[in-house]
Amino acid sequence: MKREELIFVGCSDIAGKIRGKSVPASDLDARLRRGVGWTPTNVQITCFDLIADTPYGAFGDVLLVPDPNTLVRAAFEDGLPAESFVVGTIKRLDGSPWECCTRSILADALDRLHRVAGLTLNSAFEQEFHFKAMRSAAGSAYSYGGFRVQRVFGETLTAVMRESGLKPDTFLKEYGVDQYEVTSGPQHGLRGADHALMLRELIRIVGERLDRPVSFTPLRDPDGVGNGVHVHMSFVDDDGQPATYDPESATGLSHTAGSFVAGILKYLPAIVALTAPSGISYQRLSPHRWSAPFNNLGAQDREAGVRLCPLFDIGEVDKAAQFNFEYRAADAAASPYLQLAAIVHAGVQGIEDGMPTPPATSEDLSLLSAEVLAQRGYRRLPESLETALELFQNDPVAPTWFPDGFADIYVKHKRGELDFLKDKSDAEVHAAYEDAY
Repeated sequence: MKREELIFVGCSDIAGKIRGKSVPASDLDARLRRGVGWTPTNVQITCFDLIADTPYGAFGDVLLVPDPNTLVRAAFEDGLPAESFVVGTIKRLDGSPWECCTRSILADALDRLHRVAGLTLNSAFEQEFHFKAMRSAAGSAYSYGGFRVQRVFGETLTAVMRESGLKPDTFLKEYGVDQYEVTSGPQHGLRGADHALMLRELIRIVGERLDRPVSFTPLRDPDGVGNGVHVHMSFVDDDGQPATYDPESATGLSHTAGSFVAGILKYLPAIVALTAPSGISYQRLSPHRWSAPFNNLGAQDREAGVRLCPLFDIGEVDKAAQFNFEYRAADAAASPYLQLAAIVHAGVQGIEDGMPTPPATSEDLSLLSAEVLAQRGYRRLPESLETALELFQNDPVAPTWFPDGFADIYVKHKRGELDFLKDKSDAEVHAAYEDAY
């Protein structure tokens, strides 16, 4: 049967989905210049495909303009068409950025970082997911046997990652039932979020090709282990030199990096509404789930809001280039662009306000009383999406980082998502998110 190749042109939306339109591959060069038509109200399509309260109604037009640097074309050599997609930026008809384009929002945050501190962000996203219809044997967590069960998946994914310009790093059987993790190498600036989105879609595509569907839902089973997204970050200056590490610092963080982390921790209770934004995210963000229940900086602590990652002295290692920190209060219900934008804005606010580097904790904060936590400046993160949305919307600073009107649109979107779930049982809610993600 005769075919003509189509390329999907997409954008990352508030629901963490890639949505868009396909165009003939032969027309891509023209679309790079003039884009494809898009509808403003599409921004309010929730992860359950219902339209939340929207200020746009049926009116207006915007353009989705693809970025050729994000083109993915994965040929599986299985007799089926290659997978082809490209990520774009949403613009107004005059070419200016649209207020609800997540990619433009991140670009603004990164520009602010460079303007204030003269730094460029490096980032890499760890992606956790599970296979929906398979059952790994007991005792397979982190095991060679667990790896072998999905060796074909892992090796196929590695091949298409490399073909698509990503840097394969690790593939492992995680702790949870049928849970795996994939990591890729760090990227400068906007490319960090681009690669996070590209990798997430490639994982789904490989699962579909091998008839092994996956889900990134934050929590499949309330009694089980959830899927997180962990964002590793470091800085380079305009000469390309590492700017995160100070060997004389108690934490290893440079003065500027310390202020950046302090800003993240101060605003974490508000920005978690954008980084872990599903109705079930907050069941995962609780003590003893290896997630992030508090706004603390942890010394290699996998339950800290921000974790100082270890330095390895084996062999010839450039500590300054290796040193990084990890934001852990995130999951794949969010757009990677919004996640990174919220984190960067909070961090830059800390730099602008001259906040001192916070001390690193080395104890289980869940064992401390609320009074002691408050005395030490720590807060329990929100325990529901509704509370997180209220903290974000009512914060005097955080909403101002985003384009006019965006915070209100975002909150309405998420409340529309919650409205869909309000009459469902706990089991139905978890099943709905597993299907959606």
